[in-house]
Amino acid sequence: MSLKVERGRTLARSQALQILFQAEALDKPVDEVLEGDFLLSSDKPLQPYAEQLARGCYENLDRIDDALHEVSDNWSLYRMPSADRNLLRIAVYEMRLLEGDDALDDSIVINEAVEIAKAYGTDSSARFVNGVLGRLARQSELPSVSEGASDLSDTDGSEDAVEVEG
Repeated sequence: MSLKVERGRTLARSQALQILFQAEALDKPVDEVLEGDFLLSSDKPLQPYAEQLARGCYENLDRIDDALHEVSDNWSLYRMPSADRNLLRIAVYEMRLLEGDDALDDSIVINEAVEIAKAYGTDSSARFVNGVLGRLARQSELPSVSEGASDLSDTDGSEDAVEVEG
């Protein structure tokens, strides 16, 4: 399935995902990736919102990863496919850390993340992303990992899925 990323925030989210993926793969800070020769799947220039998302995710990485650890019951963060992990980071940032005029409704963020997961992820990515973000949506604040949290094992995390349009 191809993803239409011709305009607006969908393109920006796709670009931010690609930037975060490259930063993780190269083990470099997002700033270094953005200053260098990064690659984008589209010939469109890097969108300002994409840069905002990538930088915001990176600046809040520990907090976002703690929240993902808490809501991705039975999944270790680094056992997730990289595309899913970074897409979830973007969505968590949009759902709980954007403020003011940039704040978006959770359902919009979840729908976008599911669509991008279909394009960049595995066969089960959309369902998994939907489930994790559905759990986050039911919490009004960003959760944090409690002390002594155990390492998570492997399940698909889909039992908490929420319905999305599409």
